[in-house]
Amino acid sequence: MTSGLIMGVFDGHGGPACAQVISKRLVDYIAAALLPIETLHKYIQQDPREALVDTFNNRVEILQELKILYERSFRQYLAELANLPHEGYNVPTALEQAIIKIDQDLSKEAVEPYKLNQVINPQTLSVALSGAVACVTHVDGPNLHIANVGDCNAVLGILTEDKEWIAKKITKEHNSENFDELKRIWNEHPDNERKTVIRRDRLLGELAPLRSLGDYRYKWPIEILMKVAVPLIGPKAIPANYHTPPYLTAKPDLYYHRLSTRDKFLILASDGLWDMMTPLQAVKLVGEHMKGKVFFNPLKLPRKNIQLGDINELLLHRKESLKSKPKDRNAATHLIRHAIGGTEYGVDHSRLAHLLSLSPDVSRMFRDDITVTVMYFDSEFLRQCPA
Repeated sequence: MTSGLIMGVFDGHGGPACAQVISKRLVDYIAAALLPIETLHKYIQQDPREALVDTFNNRVEILQELKILYERSFRQYLAELANLPHEGYNVPTALEQAIIKIDQDLSKEAVEPYKLNQVINPQTLSVALSGAVACVTHVDGPNLHIANVGDCNAVLGILTEDKEWIAKKITKEHNSENFDELKRIWNEHPDNERKTVIRRDRLLGELAPLRSLGDYRYKWPIEILMKVAVPLIGPKAIPANYHTPPYLTAKPDLYYHRLSTRDKFLILASDGLWDMMTPLQAVKLVGEHMKGKVFFNPLKLPRKNIQLGDINELLLHRKESLKSKPKDRNAATHLIRHAIGGTEYGVDHSRLAHLLSLSPDVSRMFRDDITVTVMYFDSEFLRQCPA
């Protein structure tokens, strides 16, 4: 197959359905798009087909009837890939292709039953009408590619020669603070919609991210919404001032960064984290965590014939450093702890416990949902990569 690691964060809105389905399916779509053409043809012939990816965090369970439907969509996607002109191993093309295709499939899986049999499937419809933003990365050797749709962000933690942390924000969120994004939307719709297409810093006055997967309330023609969505959720299915759809796209922005030995880790996180801290604060917290987490492991002596005096020095240093040992083994948990409970004097654990114990309908008034993943880079491996 192909090498590389795919990681992503998926932040749902309007219900969890879209984010759960995307997180489950998108990695296979990306992996398939990266297959060499000969391997792709062989893979299509397999019965049963082996898994395309080894997954590390795959807890979402999909209903059996949806699994069958999604497998059919994936087979059609493989057949389409086999007929496309192949230009070799092209990660940006694969990421964009996969994201746009899975978004199209969400629509097709909801609309086709109605077109064929006048049947509305509430499960596929709830996936298409809810939405998700996504930030997905593919790392292969020193090559880091990122695809971003919506308001998640990817931030690189860089350690300078002077042992100072620098935060490099790679992505740019698609929201009303991004003027290029506002111009794009204004240019795609008539001048007489300029005051309504973005209202109160939201798309049609409703949606904060200006690109997303799903959210077909802002993409389908009004006739389809009338036939498919209104019967299930009522007239509010059609947003106010809905004249020239689609208003929303899942087209990702694509970024490339060649990793160096100074690049220590990548933070992928939903807007809930960035609402609470700056990229540099996040990078410094992960940097501190890296320094402290070695104390979760037993002491290893650096060499065999070490003197007792040297061992004593090591133990004294370790005892002093244990004061900075973090509460969390996991850097992402460490970030979330500080995002929710952090004050200028450190973590206020009573505040943290209070905010985590609030019911979902109340907690939204105080904080957004937060999804974080941290990817570490092997400096020794990067040092050996050819320039």
